[in-house]
Amino acid sequence: MEASKQVSLRRIAILVGGLSMFGPFAIDAVFPAFPHIGANLGADKLAMQQVISVYLLAYALMSLVHGALSDALGRKRVILGGLAVFIAASVGCALATDMTTLLFFRALQGLSAGVGYIIGRAVIRDLYDGDDAQRLMSQVSMIFSIAPAIAPIIGGWLLGWSNWQGIFWFLVAFSTALLLITMTWLPETHPPHARLSLHPARLLRDYISIARNPRFLRLAAAGSFGFGGLFLYIASAPAFILDLLQLNERQFAWLFIPTIGGMALGAYASGRAAGRMDGARAVRIGYGCIAVATLYNIGYNALAPQMSVPWAVLSLPLSSFGVALIFPILSLAILDMYPRQRGTASSMQAFSTLLTNSIIAGLLSPLLSRSGLWLAIGAGLFAVASAAAWKWERNSLRAQRAAAEP
Repeated sequence: MEASKQVSLRRIAILVGGLSMFGPFAIDAVFPAFPHIGANLGADKLAMQQVISVYLLAYALMSLVHGALSDALGRKRVILGGLAVFIAASVGCALATDMTTLLFFRALQGLSAGVGYIIGRAVIRDLYDGDDAQRLMSQVSMIFSIAPAIAPIIGGWLLGWSNWQGIFWFLVAFSTALLLITMTWLPETHPPHARLSLHPARLLRDYISIARNPRFLRLAAAGSFGFGGLFLYIASAPAFILDLLQLNERQFAWLFIPTIGGMALGAYASGRAAGRMDGARAVRIGYGCIAVATLYNIGYNALAPQMSVPWAVLSLPLSSFGVALIFPILSLAILDMYPRQRGTASSMQAFSTLLTNSIIAGLLSPLLSRSGLWLAIGAGLFAVASAAAWKWERNSLRAQRAAAEP
């Protein structure tokens, strides 16, 4: 029985990890192709940045709906529908001959890309609880973290073998494979008797209730701002690699491998810590790592006459390690607040993260990516905001416990 449980857990980890990958993969895979797409479609750098921000904005808006749909219709049905739309949108991107068409289908990709990431977390909590849930969430985070690392590398290789359209045909193939595997492997984890109504009034009440919950806001802010510092570098990857470090389109690995390596190790450490270490202590260690990385990053960029590798990226693995150590704990805390509305709660958390990322990609990245020091300070401010939200949460819990004592 125990062996079959472990096989099942590994299978679910691989499947949910894969479902979580295709959304971020579609962001990063196109980075090396920016100069080629811009030249082919007559778009400048500002217009090319919209290839990311339009995707993320659509992703953020639709993330509010995915979880609620899965609470009402079942997890598997909504995931399969989202994958089918993503496949069609990727075909549209590959066939686009002007910037308007490309941006339209990128938005359609964004509308469907969140089903795996958002609903996958609800699937984990449907199936497991306690330490098993934290371990599985951490394993999924490890798999998920591979996508941003390999996406720009694969994108660069595809450019060498084909043209920029080949990247979108690869996304078609990848998401089609996920569709077939999901049909075969994924059980329906949200049975009909547990499903909720899709009545707009009820959905609106749920959204408002969650959005007004101070504890949800604190936890969501801690997660969104914590990842925001890393995402600032991810969204600024073309400027950081091509302009600031003066590397070429085949060298995006200098940014992504250290970052995702740290995330994978942090997710592994979070899984190992489950049942062995109090979650609050693991979070403190994570913020300690982020603090050390932030101080080094700002100091290096303030003092170095010219940015160069590996020194310019040394802070990234330590910072991403800290973020990955923290994030599964924050996510499970949010899901445990709403046992009957896990999909909706996951959607609201994802929306907060994606809205933050959209602002970073569309506004902050173009402003800050002109300078390594500006990027370092911006990432540092996100780290401070995340730590402040977590500190607020801990103080609130202590105050509640003190008030409950006779």
